[in-house]
Amino acid sequence: MTDSLLSLRDVRSGYGDATVIDGVSLDISEGGSLAILGRNGVGKSTLFLTIMGLTTMRGGSLAWRGRDITHASPHVRALMGIGWVAQEREVFPSLTVEENLTMAARPGRWTLERVYENLFPRLKERRQNMGNQLSGGEQQMLAIARALMTNPSLLLLDEPLEGLAPVIVEELAGSIQRMMDDEGTAVILAEQHAEYALSLTKDVVVLERGTIIHQSKSAALLKDKAALDRVVGLNITA
Repeated sequence: MTDSLLSLRDVRSGYGDATVIDGVSLDISEGGSLAILGRNGVGKSTLFLTIMGLTTMRGGSLAWRGRDITHASPHVRALMGIGWVAQEREVFPSLTVEENLTMAARPGRWTLERVYENLFPRLKERRQNMGNQLSGGEQQMLAIARALMTNPSLLLLDEPLEGLAPVIVEELAGSIQRMMDDEGTAVILAEQHAEYALSLTKDVVVLERGTIIHQSKSAALLKDKAALDRVVGLNITA
């Protein structure tokens, strides 16, 4: 793909002697959005860790804007513009919301004011609260906002809606949608809430045992409930 931001080709990776990702090839374009679906334990988080350079590569290659980064260190990938929000959120508990955000800031479109006003007004209200004084949903908002403050070209979101109350899921999904509508930051979203993930993204891949078993446009899979239940079977409404 000529406009490819990130390309994976036949990637095999894992931990120690174990291979978890086995022959994955995918592309995401500048400003694109990709959902990664699959049951627990199929390799979604390992795929993100591989993109960040935190697993053992056993084969294949990764390229960033045409440049080989297969063996680039995690900090080099971050400096190149890959941001990551892990499942664990990992906010700094002894810093205020605003300190969590400003310590990560790099020049770019996403400023403190823009994050507050466009995406997370709730964080503005809590800006003097410490990280450990926030609810789970607020911590997730903070983790996403902090990653955006690095002004990445690609943002990896690892199950951002996991374990949250339905009203918070709705609020956070709305913020993610506004972020994606901005069209400046590409997003890869791994999520158990399949229908939310598909409604938020343009393209989708489904993983099973570390391999891709389905690849299509998100809208097409969202419309085909039988196929969605067959290849994913996660949080599907009637």
